[in-house]
Amino acid sequence: MAESTTRKADLLPADVRGEIDHWLGRFPDDQRQSAVLGALRSVQHHDPQHYLSTEMMDAVADYIGMSEIAVYEVASFYSMYNLEPVGKHEISVCTNISCMLRGSDEIVDHLEKKLDIKLGESTTDGAIFLKKEEECLAACCGAPMMQVDHVYHEHLTIEKVDQIVDQLRGSHD
Repeated sequence: MAESTTRKADLLPADVRGEIDHWLGRFPDDQRQSAVLGALRSVQHHDPQHYLSTEMMDAVADYIGMSEIAVYEVASFYSMYNLEPVGKHEISVCTNISCMLRGSDEIVDHLEKKLDIKLGESTTDGAIFLKKEEECLAACCGAPMMQVDHVYHEHLTIEKVDQIVDQLRGSHD
């Protein structure tokens, strides 16, 4: 019986492989595993459901030359990676002490009511995912703040949050 020449890495789309190659180029050949964070981000960003399936994590492991378990460990450690399908837009509200003292609890409560979801859930239309609590997003001087699709929004008010969410809903159409 002939041995299959299909590699798990072949599952990665060409544009994702190009992004991973960019990350690989930033590190010495004997440190390829250093590109895993960027590789996982690229895979998740290009996934229609914005998450890392086991199959795609295996493809990253094969492409970079890491063990599959090492890739799973990285993906499950960092809160920026989703291991289940989520909504198109991700909202993370910082709830650390600086943001909490400036009203992040009220922001979270308002988002949950406005979106009719709880932390860790996506809206029924798949437009928005409200990530579980973030310990710190490193923007204390702009508290309260939230990150939406990797963009920071600082000095939040309920009105600002409503504007941001309404824009996200408009871009989902």
